Amino acid sequence: MIRKMLNASQLQQEVNRRIHRLQEIVEDGVKIRVPRPQLQEADKTGCNWNMAHFGNAVGFERDIENVLKAVRAEYNLSIEVKDTGNPFGD
Repeated sequence: MIRKMLNASQLQQEVNRRIHRLQEIVEDGVKIRVPRPQLQEADKTGCNWNMAHFGNAVGFERDIENVLKAVRAEYNLSIEVKDTGNPFGD
């Protein structure tokens, strides 16, 4: 399956959205801090990013891991750097 590309902010938002709609997390009223995705060499599945060190996640590690597994299967981290040009015209 070809993964869709998202930038770091979009990936962070997608993981955050999926985590905070999980029934257990909604019921407990927990707010989990989702870190920025980190670029890495593509693994054996072809995914080029990972996340670590979620905040306020004690007891929800398995749920978070399941969300990460699903999102990593769907998306890759875009590594495009937009050239904004030199504003000073050097």
